[in-house]
Amino acid sequence: MTALLVLMHAGTMTAATAPPLPDLARLRRTRLDRLQSEMRRQEVDVAVLLHPPHITYATGFVPEAVDASQLLYHRPVAIVPAEGAPRLHVHEPTGEPNDLDAIIGSALWPELDEGVDALVGAIHAAVGDLDGRRVAVDAITGAMARADVFAGAELHDATRILGPARLCKTEDEIACIEHAQIINERAMEVARRRCVSGARRSEVAGAFLAELRRLGAHHNEIDPIFQVMPRRLADAVTTDKGAVAFPTGIEDPVFAEGDLVWVDAGHGYEGYASDFGRTWIVGRDPDDAEQQAFLEWLHVMDETVAAVRPGATLGDVGRAAIAANGGDPPWLPHFYVAHAVGLDSAEMPMVGSDLGEEFDDGFVLAEGMILVLEPVIWHDGVASYRAEEIVVVTDDGCRMLTGHPGYAPYERPAATGTTP
Repeated sequence: MTALLVLMHAGTMTAATAPPLPDLARLRRTRLDRLQSEMRRQEVDVAVLLHPPHITYATGFVPEAVDASQLLYHRPVAIVPAEGAPRLHVHEPTGEPNDLDAIIGSALWPELDEGVDALVGAIHAAVGDLDGRRVAVDAITGAMARADVFAGAELHDATRILGPARLCKTEDEIACIEHAQIINERAMEVARRRCVSGARRSEVAGAFLAELRRLGAHHNEIDPIFQVMPRRLADAVTTDKGAVAFPTGIEDPVFAEGDLVWVDAGHGYEGYASDFGRTWIVGRDPDDAEQQAFLEWLHVMDETVAAVRPGATLGDVGRAAIAANGGDPPWLPHFYVAHAVGLDSAEMPMVGSDLGEEFDDGFVLAEGMILVLEPVIWHDGVASYRAEEIVVVTDDGCRMLTGHPGYAPYERPAATGTTP
């Protein structure tokens, strides 16, 4: 674990104000208690989990960040009874045996027909015969379906168990996210200095990833995005909703002076994701129109943050953002104005998604919920601005988890409300 004091931004933190490091043993105990309590509340006997973030939540094991095709076959599997220790079956080393509050079993191969018998044996060893048992599952592979692994059981969607358990973050989960964000922001300082005329996107991304590793990041959560944005919608790749597409492309452009670059990246710390978003201009300061777009974005962000408090609905947050933008939604229509972050890089709650206003108005914020706010200002043919800030709902409002010292090269007035 990298000492947090090493990562402080000069002038923004002191030893007294630095966020606490997570207590990982307490974190694992609390998560398992929450999960098993929710299982008992919903009268579920056992959960069989294949989704990596669910496995991390239940056992503390963080799967290695590898290519999806490798992870597909080297799946970890967690079998969690409503009472007692979970069983964890993995392909890679898990560290010291006492690091995880789980019974470690041999690797399983749920994707393969040849591996199904071992999977059934592991489930039966954990909870016995499944006849008449209520079993929560988050994935069923083709091999599992062909073998009817859960014959006789009453199946339930494990996301309906994990979702409520994961929704409000504990103090240790918040500490993990905040620590991940500090690392992300420090690495982005290196990337911004490398984002100059003549540099390739791959060079900037490489500098960012190298700095992440140097600072103690555990794995890359989102491939870093440094996307040159057009000034006019007519020149852009657009979505089926007629909006500018972001993110796009796998090419490796060379940056030129004056390029407008939208940035987005996240990495995992103890499995918890960070999320960094900013707009950069290559090689120069913003002109008046670009600076004005930033100030409009800042106003939207201030008003949106002010709406985040316990008891408010997602609809209240979305309407605050719209009102601050003169009545128009200040977000890309294929995304949202806010999402949460945790063991997934984007998770519930989400504000302004295609779930609709009725959903947003029925979802009430509570202490410990996380929101990543990401409004967008777009003036076709002139300028645009996009950036992100992370907040956690507190007992009387919300608190910023982002701590980047500024929005360079844009200038923020001395007093603009609640943004950092």
